[in-house]
Amino acid sequence: MTPAAIKSDAITSERSATPAEIVAAIRAVVGPSEKPVQLHEPKFTGNEWAYVKDCIDTGWVSYNGAYVAKFEQMLCDLTGAASCAAVANGTVAIEIALRVAGVKADEEVLSPSLTFVATNNAIAHVGAVPHFVDSDERTLGMDPAALADYLKDIAELTDGGARHRRTGRRIAAILPMHVFGHPVDMDALNEVATRWRIPVIEDAAEAIGSTYKGRAAGNLAPIAAMSFNGNKIITTGGGGAILSQDPEVGKRIRYLTTTAKQPHPWEFIHDEIAWNFRLPNINAAMGVAGLEQLPQLLEAKRRVQERYERIFAGMPGVSVFRETEGSRSNYWLSALLLDAPDLARRDSVLQACHDAGLMTRACWRLSHHLPMYQDCPRMPLDVAERLQPRIINLPSSPFLGQT
Repeated sequence: MTPAAIKSDAITSERSATPAEIVAAIRAVVGPSEKPVQLHEPKFTGNEWAYVKDCIDTGWVSYNGAYVAKFEQMLCDLTGAASCAAVANGTVAIEIALRVAGVKADEEVLSPSLTFVATNNAIAHVGAVPHFVDSDERTLGMDPAALADYLKDIAELTDGGARHRRTGRRIAAILPMHVFGHPVDMDALNEVATRWRIPVIEDAAEAIGSTYKGRAAGNLAPIAAMSFNGNKIITTGGGGAILSQDPEVGKRIRYLTTTAKQPHPWEFIHDEIAWNFRLPNINAAMGVAGLEQLPQLLEAKRRVQERYERIFAGMPGVSVFRETEGSRSNYWLSALLLDAPDLARRDSVLQACHDAGLMTRACWRLSHHLPMYQDCPRMPLDVAERLQPRIINLPSSPFLGQT
């Protein structure tokens, strides 16, 4: 039995829970509902309306209003980061983080195959090449031990840093992603990165409020990216943020995301090609209201997770994925794991749930199976290949089961 799964010692492999039994268990957690139960949806019960109305009443709906700066400062306070730039979405947050870290076209970035496509799309937007790394069954994220062994086989250290011996390309960054809010083993990963002189960029898109050994996600690497899409715990409708431990790097990020415009009372002076990626004030207003409620939302999501753990504890053939020791997950999406890879069984469960009005979801298709990434370099991905067909995301909105 792994520490990441809740199982009963009495369970045997003689049979597995039926789709109907799994549907009944999920329904027992989420409670009755007259409409379909979504995977993760927002519920605005704080100051969202008041703050958005303030933006409209004052006319500050675009980039320069007070809520943008307040949202950024609240994220710094939450994570301990030195600087924060709020941007349009999580994908552009990763892209700018890669650029600031020095990643250039035709270089390689070590990234997970088991991730949302945005992680690797951002690498491609820079003109770089994803180089896929296998997953750790304990965290679902990048496996530092497997990566360390792999780099010994395929990489060499040069005056310019690590280089992939087979392609000749520089290995310019490592981009771990905290799957469903579960932190990667960052200490072990940072040790590998230091040994090979490869910068680490943290994809914390799903991990706001998660912690690793007492340290906040979003501040576990020199630069990190977050997402505030409509299905996240905190949403700005669409939005993201780039966090940095170095204030000077933060200034560079802000400059690149605001069209590289030099300060001047009336002149438009831009001294390099840059991007207009800033988050509008009206969206940041929603983010401020959400962050005010984050502690309560995290506790509510933990209660949903704990109900899933209890209801599935004695059910054969399935387990509920749990945080590892030393980490505290935000449980953005609770995950049910089948005991063995079985696409037919997984899809029968998904179909039964959807027929019952319960929005469950398969895990993302592995990136190296997508047509645009099939030819990218990769290490053996045996764990990711086994995990992906086993994962079913469960309805995870924080208000589920409330009467």
